[in-house]
Amino acid sequence: MTPPTVRSSAAHDAGKRGGASTRAWTMRLLVLGIVLSALNLRPAITSLGALLEEVRDGLGMSGSVAGLLTSVPPLCFAVFGVMAPRLARRLGAGAVVCAGMAAIATGLIVRPYAGGTAGFLAGSALALMGIAVSNVLMPVIVKHWFPDRVGSMTGLYSMALALGTALAAAVTVPLTDTLGGSWQTGLALWAGLAVAAVLPWLPFVRGRATPPGAGEEAAEAETGGETPARDRQAATRTQAPASTGHTRVETPRLRMARSRTAWALAVFFGLQATAAYITMGWMAQIFRDAGVPAGTAGLLLAVTMVMGVPLAFVIPRLATRLPHQGPIVLALGVCGLAGYAGLYLAPAAGAWAWAVLLGVANCAFPLALTMVGMRARTGPGVARLSAFAQSTGYLISIPGPLLVGVLYQHSGGWGLPIALMSALMIPQMAVGFLAGRDRTVEDEAAR
Repeated sequence: MTPPTVRSSAAHDAGKRGGASTRAWTMRLLVLGIVLSALNLRPAITSLGALLEEVRDGLGMSGSVAGLLTSVPPLCFAVFGVMAPRLARRLGAGAVVCAGMAAIATGLIVRPYAGGTAGFLAGSALALMGIAVSNVLMPVIVKHWFPDRVGSMTGLYSMALALGTALAAAVTVPLTDTLGGSWQTGLALWAGLAVAAVLPWLPFVRGRATPPGAGEEAAEAETGGETPARDRQAATRTQAPASTGHTRVETPRLRMARSRTAWALAVFFGLQATAAYITMGWMAQIFRDAGVPAGTAGLLLAVTMVMGVPLAFVIPRLATRLPHQGPIVLALGVCGLAGYAGLYLAPAAGAWAWAVLLGVANCAFPLALTMVGMRARTGPGVARLSAFAQSTGYLISIPGPLLVGVLYQHSGGWGLPIALMSALMIPQMAVGFLAGRDRTVEDEAAR
């Protein structure tokens, strides 16, 4: 007969093996959710850029109104992104991202068929609201679930984001032609990808099972990103009663406005977002006006976006190994200036080269996300810095695409808009260099 102690030990070992196996599958599901979510964070924008001329004709938009349409993404990101940390603390990060993916799917289905410019803008705003909250929470989720792999996971997330961006730019026009030539169908088909992204997040919705083996850190991550185990001694916190079944944590509030690094990162984020949304909204039109066929113009936009696939994985890993990320900022800025010069001097003749250079410059986005994770020591710090930098940055980026549309309409060409893009690259390089310094917002806010 087997002694009770032996049976107990065997049961304990089996339980540990089962828990480890369940946790491994949970982490795989989480990675899948991150990747699918990242794939959905730009198709709503680049699919519109590829079909902007058809949408303008179908809805009777002027160039200025089209410029307003291309300014809607940063406006929504600024307005709704700031709400993400509060929603995550109340509902859980998994629930917010899950709802965000559902909002993207609904908005993409509604906007082409809403009728009129106002309905199109409302549907776009709903999809962009889902993108905004997911944008802010992704660095938080990566920081807390993968604290020792921030660079590689940010790279994976950024690579998937760039892949989704490029895919929408490349195939929207051919798929639209294949499906009968209706721009409504070409825009609505991307809702299917968003529906697929909802599924992996369902187990992480608040009230569902917390991932086994994740312990307190998993609960903290689900409450919106609280302090990981190794940082608990660095922050004073009080735990509320656990009768709600969900851990609530209070931490000393960080005043991001007191941190020069937070401001530098916010302005850098805003200027790179300005460049990115001008590129996504208008670059295909620049090539089309230069005589490039619509399908080729979409492919050129896709090349610009697909450059982020390998570089979005390499740049965050490189950035985490450097004490100062300023040299990377400068290198990306020089590529951007060279690309804008090419668009001005020979937009059609050197189109592929300019697309590649601007694609390299657009990798300032994964670099900015990586610096968000590096410029804060604690989970709450990352959450608040992410919300501050992205919300402030997107507010800064709102006028850019609108100004491009106004300048294009009133000047009758692309000279002035390209001059504006080039001029904005100089301060982007300057503030990015400052944001790359080795310091944390917690120290600066405390001082």
